[in-house]
Amino acid sequence: ENFATNLAKSKNLECNKIYFYTAPPYQSSKPTKEENKRKANYDLFINKLKEIKPPIILREGRCQKINNTYQQKGVDTLITIDLSRIPKKENINEVILLSSDTDFVPIIEYLKEDGIKVILAYFTDKRRKSAFSLSNHLWKVCKDKILIKKEYFQGLKEKNKSN
Repeated sequence: ENFATNLAKSKNLECNKIYFYTAPPYQSSKPTKEENKRKANYDLFINKLKEIKPPIILREGRCQKINNTYQQKGVDTLITIDLSRIPKKENINEVILLSSDTDFVPIIEYLKEDGIKVILAYFTDKRRKSAFSLSNHLWKVCKDKILIKKEYFQGLKEKNKSN
C-alpha cells in the first residue's frame, strides 16, 4: 500500500485503487513438501494483502510447469482486461503500470486514444534478457516513467511493526 502510494506521490497523483496481479505457486496432483511450503507462504502473504483497507484488488492467474520451469499464465490477460475497462467505468486520466513486458504496448496505445496516460514504473538491472530488462517498444509508448527507487519502500517496515 505504501509503495503504491509513494509511486503515485512521485508524480503528484493520488492513489485511489491498487491492483495486484499474481499466480499461486504450482501444486502438482500430489504436492511435495516444498510445494506445500510455497503455497502456505503464498497464502499468508495473500491474507495480509486482504487485510489492507481500502482493499487491494487481487487478481490471480495460475502457475504452470513447462519443461521443469514454472510460468505464470493468464496474469497479463487479467491486467489487459482491467486496463481496457478503465475508460468505461471511471473518470481516470492517469494509470501507473509496473511492468517490463512489451505485451502491454497495444493496450497502452488503446488507452492513449481514450486520453488516458499510462505511466511506466520500472526497475532495470541493464542486463540483456534478464527478468528486469526493458523493451524499447514499451519505453517509447509510455511518455512518462518512474524509476523505482529504494525510497518508495520507506514506511513499510514501520507500518508492519505496528500491525
